[in-house]
Amino acid sequence: MENSRRRFIAQSALLAAGILLPGSLTAKASGLLPVSPSADDALTGTGRWKAPHYRIAVCDWMILKRQKLGAFQLTKEIGADGLELDMGGLGDRPAFDNKLRDAATRQQFLDKAKELNIAISSIAMSGFYAQSFAERTETPDLVQDCIDTMVAMNVKIAFLPLGVKGDLLQHPELRPQIVQRLKEAAVKAKKAGVIIGIETALSAAEEVRLLDEINSKHIQSYFNFSNAIKEGRDLQEELKTLGVHRICQIHCTNTDGVWLENDPKINMPAVKKTLDDMGWKGWLVIERSRDANDPKNVKKNFSANAAYLKSIFHA
Repeated sequence: MENSRRRFIAQSALLAAGILLPGSLTAKASGLLPVSPSADDALTGTGRWKAPHYRIAVCDWMILKRQKLGAFQLTKEIGADGLELDMGGLGDRPAFDNKLRDAATRQQFLDKAKELNIAISSIAMSGFYAQSFAERTETPDLVQDCIDTMVAMNVKIAFLPLGVKGDLLQHPELRPQIVQRLKEAAVKAKKAGVIIGIETALSAAEEVRLLDEINSKHIQSYFNFSNAIKEGRDLQEELKTLGVHRICQIHCTNTDGVWLENDPKINMPAVKKTLDDMGWKGWLVIERSRDANDPKNVKKNFSANAAYLKSIFHA
């Protein structure tokens, strides 16, 4: 009941402030300026508006609506502020199954986002969870496709998981090629004015070394809570080690099992305090933390997690 009350108050405040308009973060909001990433001065097609420190999004592929227009309505019903759009399936295809290359389709998505006041938080290359970023010959073209889509939709952050085949703990021999490809991606991202957030299996200290080697503010960390938890690392310390300037966005969930509010491995108020103390601001994206007894109940699982996150971060 208390969570529901907080959720109602939070959503009412957001709607009253008019900050759920679609659009992406500005350079300052995305981490291109010293405070990274700040949502204070988000920019939409209609002008500037004031955004809260934290906003809550869901992944379209995890709510079973990958590149489907209905993902926006479902996001609205879930109670999230935004949606992370995927580039489409990859598998053995030479390119993403990306419907958003079509201008008319993109406009439908943008119109629906505006109609429902759902922002597009980021665009994901989830195909690299299973495909090799280092070894696929098409990787440069795949990255360019994502960047082109971001520019066309005015989205400033991309999600790039290095995945199983790019796990630098299991495949350290791939590091030189991954670094080189990320340096090349950084040049493209800089030209487009966007950020590519990478998810790795590395500890925060090792990821800092990787980012320092790439040496571009256009390649940052897309931090995933579950990676740190799985390896028994201290979540708050990992965040502090990466620091405010290196984290562009966060997947703020654990593996599936229980909802966030019932997860003993995440002290969410402590996480908020850590992020507050760091001065971090931006999108918290719900990827998993589904109830293992009812994992296919999308609305139930994601609504519960969205309401809980809002009760903590919008309190």
